[in-house]
Amino acid sequence: MSTVALTSETFGTQLAENDILLVDFWAAWCGPCRAFAPVFEAASEKHPDIVFGKVDTEAEQALAAAARITSIPTLMAFRNGMLVFAQPGALPAPALEDLIRQVRAIDPAELTVAEASA
Repeated sequence: MSTVALTSETFGTQLAENDILLVDFWAAWCGPCRAFAPVFEAASEKHPDIVFGKVDTEAEQALAAAARITSIPTLMAFRNGMLVFAQPGALPAPALEDLIRQVRAIDPAELTVAEASA
């Protein structure tokens, strides 16, 4: 699956309907964003069961503000609708693969219990 553009209108639906959602917050003028884009796209092709979304922070300023994006690129990972990872900076391919492995390993039942008791 290739990456999908996320907007304020589609973000919530993608979050609710997918077990794993990886989101790249980016802008066209951002050099590190452009460098990370092929890495993110390649991972999306390698993992068709995961939704890889991209948020153009220039076009979706309200969404970027709601996500408290202060630096781009920023990568966020959601598991069963819960934020489990957020970090600014472009990841190299091996680090992105490791992140995907870790997100897959999260037991959604334990995540829900941990969040409920927090």
